[in-house]
Amino acid sequence: MTENTGAALDLEALRSFVTVAQQGSLAAAAELRHRTVSALSMQIKRLEQRLDARLLIRGPRGVSPSPAGEALLQEARELLRQHDGLVARLTGQGLSGRVRFGMPEGYAPHLVEQVLPDFLASHPNVLLEAVTAPSGELARRLERGELSLAVALDRPHQLTNGETLWQTSPVWAASREFRVADEAPLPLALHPLDCPFRSLGVEALESQGRDWYAVFTSTSIHAVEKAVEVGLAVSILDRQRLTPRMRVLDEAEGLPHLGTSDACLYFSRRIAAASWPAVEALAGLLRQRLSGAGPWAANNREARPLALG
Repeated sequence: MTENTGAALDLEALRSFVTVAQQGSLAAAAELRHRTVSALSMQIKRLEQRLDARLLIRGPRGVSPSPAGEALLQEARELLRQHDGLVARLTGQGLSGRVRFGMPEGYAPHLVEQVLPDFLASHPNVLLEAVTAPSGELARRLERGELSLAVALDRPHQLTNGETLWQTSPVWAASREFRVADEAPLPLALHPLDCPFRSLGVEALESQGRDWYAVFTSTSIHAVEKAVEVGLAVSILDRQRLTPRMRVLDEAEGLPHLGTSDACLYFSRRIAAASWPAVEALAGLLRQRLSGAGPWAANNREARPLALG
């Protein structure tokens, strides 16, 4: 690296760096920033020279931040958030644009009550469109450019460059009266194929060679929970979602160990430049409210824990 010149950091270069880090692709970031790939690469190169550090690492699946880049990414997001907020306050215009946000149905009560109203109160000129769908469907909508960003689990889709917000805790859930029959197929209450927890459970059972059948299938987490509570079936729920009428089935009862799935923040590669500051503002609020413990964070314990879909 060459010695830096002592010049101030270029905010537009920082914005380009953040976009590249989030997209995992120079080409995708260049399209979002309405620049050529060579122009974007030059911005990143100058930023690296200014900071005397390598910020991006090229890999088989695109580019990702280096350790120095990860450190810069957190600071850059906050700096850009403060900059955009200051400009909005001084000009009296505020952020604008269109933000299309997707989330699993189980998150909606928390997000609708405690995140989205705060976002709109701070940015009344932003046109927000929020939808719910299983994680797999959210992934497809992101790829088609129908969403700006989404909170989704990291499976069963093939999206990359998700920002992990928290790690889930899936368990086998049954009613307190339910008893596992050793030889009989296991009755399950499941979400549709796009549900990550369904994938975890089915994969674990098939790896064990355990027979199962879907006695109840629904897109509604509340309906699946009710099927578990009345003893109709076993399901895979986040531990935080268990009700007093449920208990956890474990390996001692013959059920296989379940893996985990990360809840991540994903961005579309087709965000209009005019809407990008508003998209990043919502992303920042989601990071603040959900990072670490998810929807059942300590400051939200009055709300009932939410399921993952």
